Amino acid sequence: MAQLDTVSVDISVVLGTTVMPIHQMLRMARGAIIELDATEDDEVQILANDMPVARGQVVINGNRIGVQITEMLPRPIDLR
Repeated sequence: MAQLDTVSVDISVVLGTTVMPIHQMLRMARGAIIELDATEDDEVQILANDMPVARGQVVINGNRIGVQITEMLPRPIDLR
């Protein structure tokens, strides 16, 4: 089990996506708002090292934001 202490995993949460021209992105300044294709009640996708592993819901607890896992996704066949 001690070997697992040295394994690093990058966890990302995808709140939504959008498409925009590169020239629009390059003109964005600090504080710009990017509109996503999701609503506040939509499920979010949870990635581990850029691989989808779960789905969840955004939760707010006081001034902290978290993600509650609602579904674990099956592992791809080649990783079993």
